[in-house]
Amino acid sequence: MKQIGVGFIGAGDIANLHAQAINELSSAKLVGLWNRTFEKGERKAEEYNCKVYRTVEDLLDDPAIDAVFILTNMETHCAYTIKAAAAGKDILVEKPAASSIEELRLMQEAVKKTGVKCMPVHNYIYEPGVLRLKEMIASGALGDIASFYMMYNIHHADEIRARYPGVIRQILTHHSYTMLYLAGRPKTISCLTHTVDPTLAPQENVAMAIVQMENGSLSHLSASFANDDQAGEPWTCMIKVLGTKGSARYSYRDWVIHERNGAHSQTFYSYPESIKNTAKHFIEGVLALGKEPLSSLEDAINCQKIIEACEYSVENGVHVSFK
Repeated sequence: MKQIGVGFIGAGDIANLHAQAINELSSAKLVGLWNRTFEKGERKAEEYNCKVYRTVEDLLDDPAIDAVFILTNMETHCAYTIKAAAAGKDILVEKPAASSIEELRLMQEAVKKTGVKCMPVHNYIYEPGVLRLKEMIASGALGDIASFYMMYNIHHADEIRARYPGVIRQILTHHSYTMLYLAGRPKTISCLTHTVDPTLAPQENVAMAIVQMENGSLSHLSASFANDDQAGEPWTCMIKVLGTKGSARYSYRDWVIHERNGAHSQTFYSYPESIKNTAKHFIEGVLALGKEPLSSLEDAINCQKIIEACEYSVENGVHVSFK
């Protein structure tokens, strides 16, 4: 297998996990990175043992780079994806893959025109436990699915919460692509939000959505930055699927290390592992073997439709039809 040369566009917190993932793969090499603040880029490049570029163009012009990881804020994903596609680089783009459906369509066009691969970081579905859930649903082992639940309650420090978008875009994006992967397409969506102490940051930090799926089953999506769940069987990050013949769950709480990891007060081990699994599938599956991503840009578009439906429901106080 040819070793894939990788370049990072952006060197924020999430880049730490992607760098760890690439540096553990013999099939890939982190060649270098660009960051908006060059001094920070220099520090991160030294930490990751790679070079630093003065401009995005310098990175994209480097023939040693076969693929780029776009790890900047979501408002810039579309522009960088189009630039990377024009340079002939394959692309892994962090979630949310873009700010709007229109941007995602532009990204699709650029990728199709140049023939490069582009995969969104829909990392939860690359976890073995979630893959097992998928197999159990697809095989009929759980019978007819009655309901799907995905809960997330992880407190985020005020300074982190202030620079993130609200939990709808930051976290319900994960819920949306996971629901699409496991439960199918929605039919109607209703969403409510709450902001605990809006003087710290105006963005909503609690959101809940109730979804009726095309097959008639129901989904409940819930996310909070405002609190941890310290009760028994905590809903830190949990997926449950209930069927007529059985039920199954996936939980962050099954693998916990007592040390901080980025925004999280503890290391929920499956989270960094999901980033590694995503990078490995992209490098060794999509690029090396021509496999399809488990979630595509088209799925990212449907995910964005769910997010925008949730936002419309909140703003207008209505139940929204999904199209």
